[in-house]
Amino acid sequence: MTTLDQRPNTALLVVDVQNGVLAGAYDRESVVANIGTLVAKAREEDVPVVWVQHSSEELPPGSEQWRIVPELVPDAVEPLVAKEHGDSFEATVLEEVLAGLRVGRLVVVGAQTDACVRSTVHGAFVRGYDTTLVSDAHTTEDLSEWGAPPPAQVVAHTNLYWSFQTAPGRTAAAVPTGEVDFADRGRPAAASR
Repeated sequence: MTTLDQRPNTALLVVDVQNGVLAGAYDRESVVANIGTLVAKAREEDVPVVWVQHSSEELPPGSEQWRIVPELVPDAVEPLVAKEHGDSFEATVLEEVLAGLRVGRLVVVGAQTDACVRSTVHGAFVRGYDTTLVSDAHTTEDLSEWGAPPPAQVVAHTNLYWSFQTAPGRTAAAVPTGEVDFADRGRPAAASR
């Protein structure tokens, strides 16, 4: 149902699963394991996996903090998109990569929930993509010291409001890892019931 013409394919978009981003992340091991499960499933089903890697003063390119976590290894043929802003589409080649793959439907995982993940799902949706957030495959660090809710509440709230996101001609959903169905083109990336 994407509003993007001639874009029938789905891609798994893996956002900022970097050492420095996940160092203090809530439920890190479980989230990384779920992302690994989805990466393996996407590869098995010939679904493109697109990796996004943030650079900043805290994540200088080439540094250990900037590197993708060792549990998740991009394949040499999988696109790797460099970014410097929260929204993975902003001032990057992501749109060109997805257009080249004829992708109109995204399954989004990664970090941080309340920053780059949230910006990216909104950025995708307003650009016409059907956008599924995998509810147990994104995380954030504890920012409650600065007034944010605890990370479990940030994740839960993001899943809740993304489940009810609507717009003409597009679908949005938040589904757990076990319900992701990359092949179901007519519905959000949730397994048929």
